[in-house]
Amino acid sequence: MGRSRRTIPEELLLLALDPTTGTTAQPQSLDLGLAGAQLVELALAGRIAPDGDRIAVVVPRPTGDPTLDCALELLRRRGAPVRAVHWIGGPRLGLRQTYLSHLERCGMVHAVAGQMCGVLPTTRYQATDNEISREIRARLDSAIRTGVPPDPRTAALAALAHAVGLGKHLYPGNEGRSSRSRLRDLIRHDPMGGLVAHAVMDVQNGVGAQPRRSPAPAGRQAAPGGRAAAEPARGVPVQPRRGSMARVVAH
Repeated sequence: MGRSRRTIPEELLLLALDPTTGTTAQPQSLDLGLAGAQLVELALAGRIAPDGDRIAVVVPRPTGDPTLDCALELLRRRGAPVRAVHWIGGPRLGLRQTYLSHLERCGMVHAVAGQMCGVLPTTRYQATDNEISREIRARLDSAIRTGVPPDPRTAALAALAHAVGLGKHLYPGNEGRSSRSRLRDLIRHDPMGGLVAHAVMDVQNGVGAQPRRSPAPAGRQAAPGGRAAAEPARGVPVQPRRGSMARVVAH
């Protein structure tokens, strides 16, 4: 795929980057959102497709984007469709930093070294051209303001922005309440974006792992109706299922 177009992970990260502090909003949920954004970008590139609540590789050919191709290869190695919630909830160490470093190489941000408490070294990232972030934001604003169904790329970006909790960052305060509500509603305009956004919220709400049924050991009493009682997966606490559109808790 050509590099003339910014990817959804890049745009999501630029939306989250605070131009004043150089830090990213919602850093913990943003990591989940970046993993989900990779899935959406691969789907738009025709490499993967939804299969119910799972993700299936349909064309394993590389895209030309090293970070996306790494994710595509990992999906290919699974050999079978993987649940989106399991993929997004897996370890993604360093994914945010990988994209920040990529944006720096592309000249879209620059690193600013500093110190925390005068001792610990820190790195902040400032946008080199705020026009890029304004253009991304303008697409969301237009979709929210006009009510016209956005293109799949913008719809997916809106869905992910809502899922990771960027609504309060982009449209703060009581005056931004209606915009945040409309941002949430844009989730319905892209099936893949919606699937991934719901998976991101499910991981945050702790409903990614469901109880697994296994045959009852010999001598164990069966549940009423002759079926063995379900046991939770070893080491995985059972969480009550909440609605997939549950509100994201701000960090």
